[in-house]
Amino acid sequence: MEGTLVLPPFSDFSPSLLSFLGQKFLERENLLSSSNVVSELQKQCEGLELGLADLNDRLASCIASYASRSERVAGVLDTIKGELSDLKSCIRASEVLIDGASEEQSGRTELVLAEELQALAKEVARVETVRAYAETALKLDTLIGDVEDAVSSSMTSLRKSSSSPGSEEMRLLAIKSLRDTEDILMSITKTRPQWTHLVSAVDHRVDRALAVLRPQAIADHRSLLGSLGWPPPLSNSAAEKSSQLPNPLFFMEGDLKNQYRENFLALCHLQELQRCRKSRQLVGHNLKVSLQQPLWAIEELVNPIAVASQQHFSKWIEKPEFIFALVYKITREFVDSMDEVLQPLVDKARLVGYSCREEWVSAMVISLSTYLAKEIFPTYLAQLAEESTGTVSSQAKTLWLHLVDLMISFDKRILSLVTSSGILLFVKEDEKLMRISVMSVFCDRPDWLEIWAQLELNDTLDKLKPVMENEISWTKKIDSSVLLSGLEDYKSPAVSAAILRNLSTLVDRCRPLPSIFLRARFIRLAVAPVMQNFMDCLLRRCQEAEGLTALADDDALVKVVSAINAARYCESVLNQWAEDIFFLEMGVDEAAEDTSVDPGTFILQEEIETLKKFQTEWVEKISTVILRGFDARCRDYLKNKKQWQDKREEGWTVSQTLVGALDYLQAKLLKLEGSLNEIDFLRLWRGLATGIDQLIFSGILMGNVKFHDGGVDRFKEDLEVLFGVFRAWCLRPEGFFPKLGQGLKLLQMKDKKIKEGFESGKERWLREHKMRPLSVSEAEKIIKNRVFMN
Repeated sequence: MEGTLVLPPFSDFSPSLLSFLGQKFLERENLLSSSNVVSELQKQCEGLELGLADLNDRLASCIASYASRSERVAGVLDTIKGELSDLKSCIRASEVLIDGASEEQSGRTELVLAEELQALAKEVARVETVRAYAETALKLDTLIGDVEDAVSSSMTSLRKSSSSPGSEEMRLLAIKSLRDTEDILMSITKTRPQWTHLVSAVDHRVDRALAVLRPQAIADHRSLLGSLGWPPPLSNSAAEKSSQLPNPLFFMEGDLKNQYRENFLALCHLQELQRCRKSRQLVGHNLKVSLQQPLWAIEELVNPIAVASQQHFSKWIEKPEFIFALVYKITREFVDSMDEVLQPLVDKARLVGYSCREEWVSAMVISLSTYLAKEIFPTYLAQLAEESTGTVSSQAKTLWLHLVDLMISFDKRILSLVTSSGILLFVKEDEKLMRISVMSVFCDRPDWLEIWAQLELNDTLDKLKPVMENEISWTKKIDSSVLLSGLEDYKSPAVSAAILRNLSTLVDRCRPLPSIFLRARFIRLAVAPVMQNFMDCLLRRCQEAEGLTALADDDALVKVVSAINAARYCESVLNQWAEDIFFLEMGVDEAAEDTSVDPGTFILQEEIETLKKFQTEWVEKISTVILRGFDARCRDYLKNKKQWQDKREEGWTVSQTLVGALDYLQAKLLKLEGSLNEIDFLRLWRGLATGIDQLIFSGILMGNVKFHDGGVDRFKEDLEVLFGVFRAWCLRPEGFFPKLGQGLKLLQMKDKKIKEGFESGKERWLREHKMRPLSVSEAEKIIKNRVFMN
């Protein structure tokens, strides 16, 4: 009985041992498997002994390395100690020499001492650097050793039990050591930039550790999500009845909840560590790199949902509205859990600048954009290619435009989902907008943008063609109810409102594009050609009217006036658009790319200039036509030179041969006043006044006509009637007839006054009498033809 082993008292058992025995031997029958328990314990003990032996070897190696470095440092310190002793003895000897030496010898001695002190200071600084390097290297080696040990231990634990608490603790310990290591490396980068080899060596070992830690953490995270029941079923009877998808994040509890929280935090810490390392490694490099990457933990939530969703998407290639509806429903159903469950964890991990709501929405949008780029758009492109050969109807174009409609609508709802939490997206945050917009698919494929713009252009032109060909659209005026606030209608036809309405629609369709460059590209490809097509139509109508009647017919004149009014109204609207922030951004962005471009340049400025040129050209043509008609009707008046030698006719206040021309002029002006817009009408009648002034001045005053006193009175009365025609639009119309007015003034002067004035200096006399419109030769000719009877 002496060899029989006796169990110790029950009270001596530790709580952990009692718990272990309680788990293994719940019932009496479990005693039969005690040999298996013993074998398992022996294997674990062997594994622990091997691990302990490995740790002892590593510890011995570290101690030996430290001892070697310590010996080298001690040797250097002994050398310094000896040199200091030599220096001390030299100083004492020099003091003795200095007491008995001359001033010259004393100066040389002090110079030698100064040089020796400088060399000694350099040596001390070098030794201090070596000591700091050795201490830093040793500290980093210890930290990296801890990391590698933790990684090794966590991997050993993982082989035994996946996602065990022990492995999570070792991972958090490794992450803490990595963060301490990164703090030291950041300090070295700032204070000791020359230690590049040390930093490089440490980075290499950290990279190897992270190559194990991150995949391990992600694998654990995926395992935990599977245990939580993620992803939830996207379509089942329970979900259909409640019209809501089950959210496992709200139903986590117990150990599973704690494990998920710890793993989520570990992923966040690893991502923040990665961001800090990247920021440090990019110091000194002039690179525009975004350091804020998508949140890894959110990506792990979205990836399985994206895979599960594609099973449904494949059935809806021809019905994309179902795809967008499902993605929006998933995004909306789980967005609250991002704020309530995950955002506190992100804040605890001190991840700066991250919103779980925004990251969730962004990841869902990116997954949808990826599917659109890989599956939907290529299918539609193939259908468009078939349609170009004439084998398919216009259904492919309709599907494409319908898809863009769905994308624009989806982006609006997604943006409201993000901003509903108070997150503000500023105007210049194109990168952030790109992450929450499915329209970003055009950023990677600008050739698709060109196809879309061409389809929009063709669709718009097809809509506008019957409007521009309908004469009623050109005769009917714009309804005041559709005018933009602060704008005049300029008596414009209804067709111009239709053009601008369609242009505005095109502009609105490109607003959701998340890139200023793409928006400007779309404007040039789709909006500008529509405007150019309309200007071609205006020119064609005017040329047709001119070719048929040379604008002599009132109907042809009204046709041209209608086109001028349409151009004026379009110009005013485009000028108002130029002040919109949407277009101002394009000018600033283009100026940033090309310094020769003015930041205030409007993208449609060329179209505005073309409209201005069109108005100027055709107003001048109308003015020329009216002036030509006036000239034809007053030809007898201009040729009759004898009438200026006679008195005026009885009962007439104006020459009979001028009456027809004045009636024609007044009728045309009244007609144009009622149909032409005010701005162009003002330019028209002023141009006419200038032309008539030159016409009558050249035909009469410069036509070698002899003026008697009665002729002067008669000419004065004719001019007053002529001025009266224009008095309806200005108070002093004579100001727009400078040559006739000054010529009449010169005719009315006395002979003596003219002679005295010309003798004193012709140019000075003309200036004193404010006759600057007349040249000296013109004045002399008028005076030469003046006949004084007395």
